Amino acid sequence: MAKQIIKTPNAPAPIGPYNQAILINGTLYTSGQIAIDLKTGELVKGSIEEETTQVMENMKAVLAAANMTFENVVKTSIFIKNMNDFSKINPVYGQYFNDETAPARETVEVGNLPLYVNVEISMIAVVDA
Repeated sequence: MAKQIIKTPNAPAPIGPYNQAILINGTLYTSGQIAIDLKTGELVKGSIEEETTQVMENMKAVLAAANMTFENVVKTSIFIKNMNDFSKINPVYGQYFNDETAPARETVEVGNLPLYVNVEISMIAVVDA
């Protein structure tokens, strides 16, 4: 099966040589999403909770473009600039998942992220998860 490029105008366009997501053999691999507000094209300037909400809404749009939802997600990777923000990011992130079927996850503090944002999230989702 050939890989399918997933693109949606409902999430920010890539800022480099990559795609929003790739679907192959029933598995969706998303690129990391950051807090770019699609309406303004600008980074969300607000709290870490507002940034995280925007990231998750952007990810929701990418999943929808592949006819998936957060229920299809089996793995997430969260990259944060400051681990002290984890306690603020986690409740926002958690609103998008059912605790009993939430995906596997890792959270990593990093030195820097694209456009100097505070949080970036990527996901792996599968058909019929």
